[in-house]
Amino acid sequence: MANTARAVLESALRVRKLDRTLTTALPALERTDPSALVPTDVAALDACLRGGLPRGQLCEIAGPRSSGRLTVLLQLMAAAVRRGEIVAFVDTFDRFDVASAVAAGVDLTRVLWIRGQSIARTQGAASASLERAIDRALKSLNLVLQAGGFGVVAIDLADVPLPALTRIPFTTWLRVQRTIEGSETACVLVTPEPVARSAGGLTLTLGAEAQWIGDADRRRRLTGLDVSAHVMSPRRRVGGDAHVRCTLRG
Repeated sequence: MANTARAVLESALRVRKLDRTLTTALPALERTDPSALVPTDVAALDACLRGGLPRGQLCEIAGPRSSGRLTVLLQLMAAAVRRGEIVAFVDTFDRFDVASAVAAGVDLTRVLWIRGQSIARTQGAASASLERAIDRALKSLNLVLQAGGFGVVAIDLADVPLPALTRIPFTTWLRVQRTIEGSETACVLVTPEPVARSAGGLTLTLGAEAQWIGDADRRRRLTGLDVSAHVMSPRRRVGGDAHVRCTLRG
């Protein structure tokens, strides 16, 4: 009787496209359904990610400054809009470089850009304005995720000082995961180091030895980066690791 009831429940979830909430829906260390992934369209990077970032999961792109974290995010956004998807970007400190996005192939007509409060990089980590900017960004992220309809929703926390980042309650990320679970949305945090560790998501860590061409922030071009990916299994709560050296452009 119990097995019959379980089969009926699983069937109902699949009909409503909520089957990704099942712990049996995804294999332990690989994702075989292409529709359940958001690829970057960079072959070496997608191979490292086992096909792309999982939909319905909270993922992270983490690394120090100049490691290529935002460049990887722009590659992901560009690939999503080329497939006809809508993406959203929560710009915590209003530092989104539109020219870089266009150069990466991002169609801005398919991007919802939520601009935050501009704060100087030299401000103290405990300042009230910093905390306000982070709080507004997190509330904006929550509203966008609840609205739905986005292929990728990203929040830029890359310039948040680590003390302020660690003060964000871990329950914040649990609520984000509950909001998107079973949806078609991949939620991406861009951070200086991993903070969320979603049970079924993916953490992409970039090394400090990225290869750049050019001598100024706005004129440099990323050509290669070191990538390590940690893929979590929703079934066993354990993960697998992969590492690759990626070339983004010739």
